[in-house]
Amino acid sequence: MSAAPGDAFLGVERSLTGRRWQARPGDGRVAQALSQRLGLPELVGRVLAARGIGLDEAEAFLSPTLRDLLPDPGHLRDMDKAVARLAQAVQAGETIGIFGDYDVDGATSTAVLTLYLEAAGARVLTHIPDRVVEGYGPNAPALARMQAEGARLVITVDCGTTAFAALEAAAAAGQEVIVVDHHVAESSLPPALAVINPNRLDEDSPHRHLAAVGVSFLLAVGLNRALKQAGWFSTRPAPDLLRWLDLVALGTVCDVVPLVGVNRALVAQGLKVMGRRGNAGLAALSDVAGVKERPDAYHLGYVLGPRVNAGGRVGEAGLGARLMTTTDTIEAGDIARRLDGYNKDRQEIEAAVLAEAIEQVETRPDDGLPLLLAAGEGWHQGVIGIVAGRLKERYGRPACVIALDGDTGKGSGRSVIGLDLGAAIIAARQAGLLVAGGGHAMAAGFTLERDKLEPLRAFIADRLQAQLSGELVPLLDLDGALDAGAASVELIETLAGIGPFGSGNPEPLFAVTNARIVRADVVGSGHVRLILTGAGGKRLKAIAFRAADSEMGMTLLGSAGASFHLAGTLRVDSWQGANTAQLVVTDAALAR
Repeated sequence: MSAAPGDAFLGVERSLTGRRWQARPGDGRVAQALSQRLGLPELVGRVLAARGIGLDEAEAFLSPTLRDLLPDPGHLRDMDKAVARLAQAVQAGETIGIFGDYDVDGATSTAVLTLYLEAAGARVLTHIPDRVVEGYGPNAPALARMQAEGARLVITVDCGTTAFAALEAAAAAGQEVIVVDHHVAESSLPPALAVINPNRLDEDSPHRHLAAVGVSFLLAVGLNRALKQAGWFSTRPAPDLLRWLDLVALGTVCDVVPLVGVNRALVAQGLKVMGRRGNAGLAALSDVAGVKERPDAYHLGYVLGPRVNAGGRVGEAGLGARLMTTTDTIEAGDIARRLDGYNKDRQEIEAAVLAEAIEQVETRPDDGLPLLLAAGEGWHQGVIGIVAGRLKERYGRPACVIALDGDTGKGSGRSVIGLDLGAAIIAARQAGLLVAGGGHAMAAGFTLERDKLEPLRAFIADRLQAQLSGELVPLLDLDGALDAGAASVELIETLAGIGPFGSGNPEPLFAVTNARIVRADVVGSGHVRLILTGAGGKRLKAIAFRAADSEMGMTLLGSAGASFHLAGTLRVDSWQGANTAQLVVTDAALAR
């Protein structure tokens, strides 16, 4: 694959989804050297080179280990202070509260610290807030209830960095709070015993990409070391921290943080632990979800994660954490089935809200600004983040979706690479346009008054526009091109060695060139199923998920016999026990 800077890959200036295709940059000489040294196909060498992997780091990249990549927990600000206080609490038999977020990162963070502290002999009290009733982050009434139940020391996980009012109330009541978070901080921090956050503005840690569950794991590592040094485990077994890496992997993948450095090692090793099915809850959820093969990052992000999230979105907020901390297989099965049911409910609610949001976007005059904003009365708060992500994927622009309820609204946003939505939301809050709000570059959440809706739209659009150096053109980065006949199970298995895939290490995206559509039909919930053939006549299965009502899907369905360039990822399809290659279609363009 070669393309001069600025050239459209395969000449695709505008695909059926409106994107311009471009070759992912990479040094061809490095790619060739990698393939020769490692004994890999040249295509795989190009994928590695496009991710900036050179000869010196290739072996470590392909085999990431915690021994090499896990940092000393004490390098994070306030970590040693938090560890010392928690070690004191464990040894004194104090009740330790954990206040978690309702998403997967929050649930796994809660589970990791709960399981560790209980294994170390501590009494733990947990609380996951209801998304609709309590909203995001610690609130004063919940913290007061935890204190009344004995938790004078509380750890907030995946939240708390901007919870000024709640933590001020806790401090006034004599409650100590340790914040464990990764969200973007402000210049001032809330009154807490410790704020452990790699994204503090005064933090110089190189590990800013950690999810909250990664920070929580580091806290457990630091606390385990301190308790060992204090002789706490001389009369009891020391917990095996590695057994909870499956939870760390799940939270890391689902929070869409970059899978680089230590995150890559946490997920790679965590997937191995998950494959051993030691966690009763995750094993039950895998069974309910039909995951029979060895799990990979795809299963975490698209199969297990949404089900854990469903409890916090449309069901019971604490179910995810309960699932991952129970050792009772009967209870685990019951919770897994409930979460699966909630996930089905979530899908129906999401589809209805998405349809209304798309109608708003497409009937509003296009102002050319880099922001889509849709708002609706009665929209379920639990699905607005997913709908924002769907709009972003569909139109290639940052999107915010707001659920209005009377005079107020709850919003969630998702952004594209290169535009920092979290910073824009924080600036809007500081400008008085939001009641509350925060997030990071790719995602944000906020609360607003209804009459601030249009001023907020203009403010965020202006902030995002200022980050652009030119026109916002949706781009699709491709790792290479191949004929339909070159897609094989062997190639897919070799490519899997570059995983785990996710943010920061995207799953390789290829263009299957000049593929003729032999057959096209609709299956499942609006998925377009294709049979393709290439130059040599060999056939390849393909599927475009949720595409039947899109321009791309309708074009493919009506073009039997025509030739297309089809962009997508390669997966192994194990239908009826036979493994075959399949292309999961992301985009398409007519072959000229």
